[in-house]
Amino acid sequence: MKTYKILFIFLIFPFGYAAFSQQTDLVRIEYTYFPQKNSDNSFRRSRAIGAFPIRLKKEGSYLVPSLEYRNVHFKYKDPEVFDTSDLDRFQSFTATLGYTFKMKNDWRFGAETGVKIASNFSQGHIISDDLIYTGTVLFVKTKEDPVNDDASRLILGLRYSTTAGFPFPLPIVNYYKRWNEKWSYAIGTPKSNLKYYFNSRHEIQAFVTLDGFFANIQENFDATPSNTGNDNIAENISMTIVLSGLGYEFSFTDHLKFYIYGGHTLRNDIRLRDSNQDDVYTINETNTFYGRSGIKFTIF
Repeated sequence: MKTYKILFIFLIFPFGYAAFSQQTDLVRIEYTYFPQKNSDNSFRRSRAIGAFPIRLKKEGSYLVPSLEYRNVHFKYKDPEVFDTSDLDRFQSFTATLGYTFKMKNDWRFGAETGVKIASNFSQGHIISDDLIYTGTVLFVKTKEDPVNDDASRLILGLRYSTTAGFPFPLPIVNYYKRWNEKWSYAIGTPKSNLKYYFNSRHEIQAFVTLDGFFANIQENFDATPSNTGNDNIAENISMTIVLSGLGYEFSFTDHLKFYIYGGHTLRNDIRLRDSNQDDVYTINETNTFYGRSGIKFTIF
């Protein structure tokens, strides 16, 4: 199982603009509820992930195809000067292919390329603006001492996405340390946490993490029609969230887990953007409650 632990480190980052999500699960089914404070709006997101490692002839090398589906139900109830009926449902389908192999001195290299289709699909079919392309390269150094429950992991890399809003790759840095059977911590992107293990089945954590989504709006519209001569054409929707909170996990087996997280956002950035990823309209930026729960089959 140690090989798989290292293998899935690099299956990461489905979000743009530095909203990254490290993925170390073979299977995950999840539901997120995100109400909007001082508003009648709310988000409900369902998510399913599957990854399928393929061992190659060279020792320690793998191909890793993966699939992800997301369904975002955005209950857009606030009164606006534009029609919100096409903004209530967004879906995304993501396919990635990763490759990883061992290096010297406990290092491993990983690379991943992928394509995502993310849209409100108001026209009933896929168009070119629905497509998002990503690429990631990572170097991972892992050390484990099972006798003393001591483990560490350093992740360094770069990621590029066509929706990031930057013409260059963004850096990835994350460090994890478990120093005894009761305590561990992680610091960096996309998640920093401090975790306490009651026993092999129960654990809690305090965390700060990133979340969000990005999707195309197929039928573009003027988000500020009353501003004559200033056409702020909304072509996509972006949500970038920084949040902190507490989480609990229960292990049915060593790798099958139930989890529930609750917290409050530190940054709540929900905006309509134009083709250049410039903001044209702020939907909501008031910090609010956040809840997420699900079941995962994980390699950790």
